[in-house]
Amino acid sequence: MIHFDNVSKRYAGSHDALKRINLRLPKGQMAFLTGHSGAGKSTLLKLIAIIERPTRGRIYLDGVNLNNIRNRHIPYIRRNIGIIFQNHHLLYDRPVFDNVAMPLVIQGYRHKEIQKRVRAALNQVGLLHKEKAAPITLSGGEQQRVGIARAIVHKPALLLADEPTGNLDPDLSRDVMQLFARFNQVGTSVLIASHNLDLIRAMGTPVISLQDGKVSNNTLPYYHPA
Repeated sequence: MIHFDNVSKRYAGSHDALKRINLRLPKGQMAFLTGHSGAGKSTLLKLIAIIERPTRGRIYLDGVNLNNIRNRHIPYIRRNIGIIFQNHHLLYDRPVFDNVAMPLVIQGYRHKEIQKRVRAALNQVGLLHKEKAAPITLSGGEQQRVGIARAIVHKPALLLADEPTGNLDPDLSRDVMQLFARFNQVGTSVLIASHNLDLIRAMGTPVISLQDGKVSNNTLPYYHPA
């Protein structure tokens, strides 16, 4: 699914955010990405989503070399990726339904299919009864679940989450992680950046640890591509 081949990323006027990263995330795997603030977790996720480009090395997604993807083709790659942020990036001038529907509208789905998929996604995160609500009226945990529904509404093969529980209390954090586990159980690959080590240990999921832009520990199972 994801293959980093000797990848480094340097921002202008800065040190290397990532240094010679080599890793593989097999298809259908769920894993956590950990490390101190500034270790490179967010940068690694942005490279997979082609929000950033590597300075050196190659990144493959389902065998496709992302270095070769032209900017105009990036939206087609992202159709297979769901992205969840710590800050939900919701549109507060639109109801919950419209927020979740956005990826489908952009991709040109028909109205009937949009209604079906949005309601199914909201039902999965337990917010079907909130489809007409304004996001500002929701709790922090509910807003995060709206963001998750938006990320999974187009049924992506890969979910990327950047500190998705950073603003949530322990109970809500566990609920959100269990949601990710359920998506993984039906075949979705999941990579979550988090500094919540207690929660990660409780999940019993493979961990990729970053320290100063390098992989310091990787408990993913060995994977040799066919």
